[in-house]
Amino acid sequence: MKLIKRLIAAAVMCSVLLCIAAAAVIAVGAADSLNDEDYCTTASGARTFTSDKNSDDGSSESSISTSEKPSLQDRFYTNFIKDNRYKLLLNGLKNTLIITLFAMILGLIFGFLLAIVRVAHDKNGSAKFLNLLAKLYITVIRGTPASIQLMIIYFVIFASSDIDQVLVAIIAFGINSSAYVAEVVRSGIMSIDVGQFEAGKSLGLKFSTTMTTIILPQAFKNVLPALGNEFISLLKETSVSGFIGLADLTRGGDLIRGITYDAFMPLIAVALIYLVIVIGLSSLVSLMERKLKKNER
Repeated sequence: MKLIKRLIAAAVMCSVLLCIAAAAVIAVGAADSLNDEDYCTTASGARTFTSDKNSDDGSSESSISTSEKPSLQDRFYTNFIKDNRYKLLLNGLKNTLIITLFAMILGLIFGFLLAIVRVAHDKNGSAKFLNLLAKLYITVIRGTPASIQLMIIYFVIFASSDIDQVLVAIIAFGINSSAYVAEVVRSGIMSIDVGQFEAGKSLGLKFSTTMTTIILPQAFKNVLPALGNEFISLLKETSVSGFIGLADLTRGGDLIRGITYDAFMPLIAVALIYLVIVIGLSSLVSLMERKLKKNER
């Protein structure tokens, strides 16, 4: 097990190093592409392009302010070190992780409840009204974009109340995730052989007891990869939190871009951070899968 953990850690580190190296190569290429124009950097950080094509004499040329292109190190300093701008990314990363974690928990709870209601109707024909509500809920949530749901909850439902934006994002993304989790879990439960349900009945177990002790543990193993993909999608969907003015990771990169007028480095940094988190989640899911398979032997 220690060897597996070391291999996973080594794979993550190699991926991060490769991404950083690729970003550095692209940055150098992007800097070299500016050979045709010189620009000067104002005090506000804005880039002013200048050209001497229309200059008629030496006096006009002297009025044009030019400077050498900033190096990669200078751009890195301007984007992340100067005025502690890296804190915008750190604060955004914190909000992104909080939203993802609690939205994941909320989505799991409501998703499992919705799945049980639908399975109970499919197996026993019970809870018809609840099943109708569950189907309507899943259809509406899956049929509308997460960004629209987020804005409806913030600008319509909670328009008259002073509510924390992080809490709104947790509710919105938790609701969105629950619809997908419900269908994933329902498909996993329905994949279990019907003989398992009949075995529970023959033992005199109630439907709820059969589900919690026999069916759900087996279904969880089947749906774990799909749940992992859903949580990875949830993490990336939180990037639209800036629509309600929330300072998430993507918003932090956008704020740096607005200050420095340099889109390349902030966006690449945000992309790399998302990539590292996704690689970590994927490795965690793979580790859980191996542990569950090992317990079956």
